[in-house]
Amino acid sequence: MNSIEQKLFEKLTDLHKIPSGAINIRKNGEGIMRNTTKEIDIIPKTDKSGIDIIIKPNVIDKSVHIPVIITVGGLSDLVYNDFYIGENSNVVIVAGCGIHNATCKTSMHNGIHSFHLEKNSKVKYIERHIGEGEGSGGKILNPVTNVELKEGSQMIMETTQLGGVTSTIRKTKAKILDKAKLTIQENILTTDDQTAKTEFTVSLVGKNSGVEVVSHSVARDNSIQEFKSNIIGKNECFGHVECDGILLDNARIISIPKIDAVNKDASLVHEAAIGKIAGDELIKLMTLGLNQKEAEEIIIEGFLLGDTNSH
Repeated sequence: MNSIEQKLFEKLTDLHKIPSGAINIRKNGEGIMRNTTKEIDIIPKTDKSGIDIIIKPNVIDKSVHIPVIITVGGLSDLVYNDFYIGENSNVVIVAGCGIHNATCKTSMHNGIHSFHLEKNSKVKYIERHIGEGEGSGGKILNPVTNVELKEGSQMIMETTQLGGVTSTIRKTKAKILDKAKLTIQENILTTDDQTAKTEFTVSLVGKNSGVEVVSHSVARDNSIQEFKSNIIGKNECFGHVECDGILLDNARIISIPKIDAVNKDASLVHEAAIGKIAGDELIKLMTLGLNQKEAEEIIIEGFLLGDTNSH
């Protein structure tokens, strides 16, 4: 990898070198590196572009890295990745895509990820999206995440997009069975004329199943964000959705909640708050010697990193 590609890799993975464990690196539409272990197998699909990641039962404290790097203009990339998590396993999966586009042609990556968690398995899934480069060409990322959680399994999704992406449509669909739980933390920043749409559809099918979705978004300049959620309670279950947004300049944030209690024992909650940065918070920081822009940046950074006390 050249210096640009290496920097994207570091931003996507928080690693300064290639790890020794399971990894698959995709660059400009082609796989350039793959490593498997005795516990984790990565198999290229034969009928379409993508890979199968197979994690055997009882695998504990292992990780998988599958970053995608794009450094050319005019590329339209589509991959299908399936994750099979064996019973009682507990792993971390780091994914995402970074686009560095210095051209006038749009580059796009569409990643369709499907997770199949077996009984009592646990996954922490970290997905980062990055757009950069001085070219006028678009940087488009459209992730689709499909999740099926079997009895007693748990999945934590941390998805982050902090500027630079021209447009994105992010779709997550989940089916949650008995005693299983899905937790989602989403952080999105849009600037300039960027657009971002997020759609969550979660079916709480099993008894004592649960979902918690927390979305923190900041829209600046003339950007537009739209958040949709549809939580369907089909059994005795709990669902909580929280959508908080900070609005600056001429930007716009739209929140469209839907909760559907099909079962009388379903407990579903939706909370949404959109507004500007509180004036007293700005004044407090500015009394410490910061100008208004510097104070805004500190508040936004804390908010997007999950510090809800910053808003």
